[in-house]
Amino acid sequence: MNRCLIIVDLQNDYFPGGKMELFGIETAAENARILLTEFRKSKSPIIHIQHISLPPNAFILLPETEGAKFNDKVSPLEDETIVVKNYPNSFRDTSLLEILRSLHIKDLVICGAMSHMCIDATTRAAFDLGFNCIVAEDACTTIDLFFNNKVIKASEVHASFMAALSFPYAKVVSTKEIMKEPA
Repeated sequence: MNRCLIIVDLQNDYFPGGKMELFGIETAAENARILLTEFRKSKSPIIHIQHISLPPNAFILLPETEGAKFNDKVSPLEDETIVVKNYPNSFRDTSLLEILRSLHIKDLVICGAMSHMCIDATTRAAFDLGFNCIVAEDACTTIDLFFNNKVIKASEVHASFMAALSFPYAKVVSTKEIMKEPA
């Protein structure tokens, strides 16, 4: 099976000391690192997605800032592909689709941040483009959301989006389950 690992937006602004620390980011990043290590060992394709926010309303992941850099736990190696995006959907106005097609990829393993934004948008777009998607649910995370004067806890946001993606968009499983399958 020719699978590609797509690591979405695991950038410093989402980690402790950043501008928007995500719930459980260290655990999610550690699970993403496990996947990254396995894909490197098997020499399977890896694509790192880097979100760069567009001013004037942006306050995180700003161009040329420490916060926009990849976190050290999952930093790309020199020969790994980086795709820069400006929207939640990693395919929108990027070269991601062309790269995947040139590699003859059909199966994607997706992880990163944030569950309710870029993971959701990227997975749905990938499915619509004909890819078979696997989302590493424990290698993704998000934040608390606020709606109608109510706080929706990050764990509930995450679970809701993983449930919504689980049919028909993706197979949503743990890192451990993904590791059981050959890369």
